[in-house]
Amino acid sequence: MIYCVVPESMAEELYPRLAEYYAEDPNVEVIIDRRSGPDRRDRTVRPPAPPEATRDRRRQRARGSFPATPVADVD
Repeated sequence: MIYCVVPESMAEELYPRLAEYYAEDPNVEVIIDRRSGPDRRDRTVRPPAPPEATRDRRRQRARGSFPATPVADVD
């Protein structure tokens, strides 16, 4: 489901047009943002610090020895 969120201040102008435009698409719902009040996110909290020893997630190099590759002559 895709939500097309219209700000409440622009709902009178945009909602009818967007609702009509997306009327045929069952995957889109046009809604009006009616949230109010203070922002609930706490911006003073920082993400946790990464652990001191982070695991290397890259693929390990293949084990064993490799044959020497010839150097190509470049003229």
